[in-house]
Amino acid sequence: MSSDTGIIIVGAGECGARAALSLRENGYRQAITLIGDEVHLPYERPPLSKQVLLDEATPQASAVLSDIMLGERAIRHIIGASASDIDIVGKQLVLSDGRALPYDKLLLTTGAAPRRLSNAPTSGRIFYLRTFDDALALRSRLRADMHVAVLGGGFIGLEVAASARSRGAKVTVIESQERILKRGVPEPIAETMTALHRRNGVVVKCGVTVLGLEADEQRVAIFLSEGDMISADVLVVGIGAQPRIELAAQAGIAVDNGIAVNERLETSVTDIYAAGDRCSFPHPLYGGRRLRLEAWRNAQDQGILAAANLTGAARSYQAVPYFWSDQYDHTLQIAGLADEGQMVVRRDLGDGAFILFHLDGERRLVAASGVGPGNKIARDIKLSEMLIAKRVIPPIEALAASVNLKSLLPNAAQEIAVLSIHEQTT
Repeated sequence: MSSDTGIIIVGAGECGARAALSLRENGYRQAITLIGDEVHLPYERPPLSKQVLLDEATPQASAVLSDIMLGERAIRHIIGASASDIDIVGKQLVLSDGRALPYDKLLLTTGAAPRRLSNAPTSGRIFYLRTFDDALALRSRLRADMHVAVLGGGFIGLEVAASARSRGAKVTVIESQERILKRGVPEPIAETMTALHRRNGVVVKCGVTVLGLEADEQRVAIFLSEGDMISADVLVVGIGAQPRIELAAQAGIAVDNGIAVNERLETSVTDIYAAGDRCSFPHPLYGGRRLRLEAWRNAQDQGILAAANLTGAARSYQAVPYFWSDQYDHTLQIAGLADEGQMVVRRDLGDGAFILFHLDGERRLVAASGVGPGNKIARDIKLSEMLIAKRVIPPIEALAASVNLKSLLPNAAQEIAVLSIHEQTT
């Protein structure tokens, strides 16, 4: 391998940054180039809908890599640049400014982009939230005497709603589905979160669609299918995300709800890998079902695994899917995939907190979803994640009762030690 080529990572978010760090930790000594289309250091996105909007002091991006870390590890970081083409035969990445960078191996981690409203007017009062700059722009508009409309009752929309309400704004959430959190969140938890938002003064409208929008320098008018018109100071759109597949598709790389990769995160083209929000992959815990996960944990884990495989490890991705959301004083967490049709066993933990255990047709634990104040559910969700990974078929009565989930783990003593280490580092 020549020293002037090495590995290029396209996408300088959580996934790409973790991959770059892990390459050096794995002993990789050739060139590493990390390319990002933003002008910031790699940073974490979860705070954008929470701390960045809420902090009293001027917020700073929560950096994954600092300039010092980049320098110490000899990671070349190209900012404000995007890739326009991949020359697969010549093994070169072409940037939008015309530069052609040779590579030995290529990792694509550019994530997903917010789904845009069709036929929406151009307005400085309509916001999408994906980048740190997006969050700063929205933060600059938030004030206690305003009305914030949020289109979309998913994680991002609800976190923005909670943050805006905590800042004293009037908030209306508009969701076209019959309930919020329709994708991957069980109905009892969605009902709990709806009640939580309403207790905090948020108006939640479900089962209504937007027929049209009008905007001027002062307001946004939102015309709904139920006949109402909402007049808001700003509109925040959170209606999902689309994987950024254009570069891969143009190069002839296979796509399937994202860039299609195998269990080792390899694309259909030799020496090109993909990881994070933009790729779909088969998951062994769910019968090889192809998944695409938009989650911080997945981005981190796949970045680390991609780095190992780029250096010859040939490992399969088997991490249990994990999602979380903080809203007001409550935390929602899901380990695994909670699908309709699964058998559900409920465990109540007090103070309104509860966990739903999801079992497949063979009574194997395949997901655990919970909600509650503070860290009430955190330990049981972590233990559930371990049980899911071990493909445990637990006694149903043990799940419903107050039986300690640690006792259901194979090799319980070893697993408890792992859990203790996890708790000390979180």
